Amino acid sequence: MQQFDYNEVLEIILAKDSRYPREAYQFVREGLDYTQHKMARMSGAKEPRHVTGRELTDGMRQYALETYGPMAGLLLDEWGIRSTEDFGEIVFNLVENNLLAKTEKDTRDDFAGGYDFEEAFTAPFQPKAKRGKKPAKRAKRAK
Repeated sequence: MQQFDYNEVLEIILAKDSRYPREAYQFVREGLDYTQHKMARMSGAKEPRHVTGRELTDGMRQYALETYGPMAGLLLDEWGIRSTEDFGEIVFNLVENNLLAKTEKDTRDDFAGGYDFEEAFTAPFQPKAKRGKKPAKRAKRAK
């Protein structure tokens, strides 16, 4: 089996597809590791397993929020990642260059129509508005 130097192959990917910078690929790799290990812990498995596109996009959302907090959305936007479809594009660039593996069932469509980035990365840090509620009346103090 031929060994690949991840950085060399990534340079080839970046030369062919300039939509996403190196940091975006690094984020996706870290998000994949995070997701696989989290799912293994949850299931009690000793080894990480293959994750679906949906599982991966949710894991990357959690990873971004835990790692970057309120800056997550801004960083992803700066890296050109503005939708779950962008995660799929990066994943499949890595797959097509033998840096990640896929099953026969895995497709780019697995990443389509995921969550809204504004809602996923901004809303958790917005103050919660008390919609439709009137302010509570204060009890009058006895003098």
